Amino acid sequence: MDITSIIFVLIGSTFGLILRIIIENNFKIYFGFNIQNTTIVNFIASFFLGILIALNFTNNKTLFLFYTGFLGCFSTFSSFIYQLFLLFKKRKFMSLFLHYMEVIILSFLFFFLGYYLIQTIK
Repeated sequence: MDITSIIFVLIGSTFGLILRIIIENNFKIYFGFNIQNTTIVNFIASFFLGILIALNFTNNKTLFLFYTGFLGCFSTFSSFIYQLFLLFKKRKFMSLFLHYMEVIILSFLFFFLGYYLIQTIK
């Protein structure tokens, strides 16, 4: 990896982290039940990932900037696992299962939506 690739990863990760912090600290969505802010971030990251995959970038610098840098710092897989652990520790097994299914299924649907959107535009 050369220095320009590292710079692209640093730039992308900086913006990914800033956007994640803004969303986690400033947004609260209620659809009859609470959706945690880290879950919202995962949905948005999945949507962007679908778009990036559909665009089929061949330029490594673009991949370093958006995929590795931005989405790598924007998505919150470790926070998702920690939330599952807290539910497990509290012995809320039904909530654990429902939260797991919610994030996995809806993240995939957001990924597919982003991918499908770009495919239909092409």
